[in-house]
Amino acid sequence: MTIKAFVVGHPIAHSRSPLIHGHWLAEHGIDGTYERLDVAPEGFEAFLRGLARSGFAGGNVTIPHKEAAFRLVDSLTPRAEKIGAVNTLIVESDRVLGDNTDAPGFIAHLDRSLGENWPERTGRVALVLGAGGAARAIVVGLVERGLTVRVANRSPERAQALAELDPDNVEAIAWEVLPEALRATGLLVNTTSLGMAGQPPLILDLDALPDRAAVADIVYVPLETPLLAAARARGLAAIDGLGMLLHQAVPGFAAWFGLRPEVTPALRDRIIADLVAK
Repeated sequence: MTIKAFVVGHPIAHSRSPLIHGHWLAEHGIDGTYERLDVAPEGFEAFLRGLARSGFAGGNVTIPHKEAAFRLVDSLTPRAEKIGAVNTLIVESDRVLGDNTDAPGFIAHLDRSLGENWPERTGRVALVLGAGGAARAIVVGLVERGLTVRVANRSPERAQALAELDPDNVEAIAWEVLPEALRATGLLVNTTSLGMAGQPPLILDLDALPDRAAVADIVYVPLETPLLAAARARGLAAIDGLGMLLHQAVPGFAAWFGLRPEVTPALRDRIIADLVAK
């Protein structure tokens, strides 16, 4: 029997999830499909309420439905509950489970890029720029990995709200003290849209970062942002945003299709080729 999964959003034509999951379906010879579903916000509740009877094994959720999915699913994983958003739906009999795979996806990309002992080498203090949904997932992932996290955002109240996720391990700092904060930072993560194609660059002097530090950017268009270029110029490890996109897809595929796929150079090259073609 054909196993069916999807990605739902509005708009949805830009999503590269079908390329990722389609690659794995073909690679492993699985009788399955992965579809784009364009559902407007006013129709999302009805869509989710009917999901258990739809014949789908589950799917991914993207903008603007992640918070609505969080409210509407029958149950949540502890991680999704903490993050406050759902990007993965799993149909379990007549119920729908909501998960968030952005946190483990980000950490898996760091492990692949830097080696699993990277916290010991870079230092266990991370500085996260931005306080949106992606930042929330990344902070949860970093804390789970044993790091102390500082969050800086142009709107201090949003950074403070994120710090309240785990006051013992997460601290909000003012944007103005970034130069000083960089001195004690082992991992710098940009979760803002600054540096994305069509957006202004993130202007930040990286000279204060320790030589052992690593710099990550969740932006993947362009693949090398000005921030990552500056990190490489300083001789620092630089981690692009594409790996997070690829690795966050792994747990969902495993749940729907019963096989845990690998993020390979061939898959990465396929998605890069698509990015360049657009």
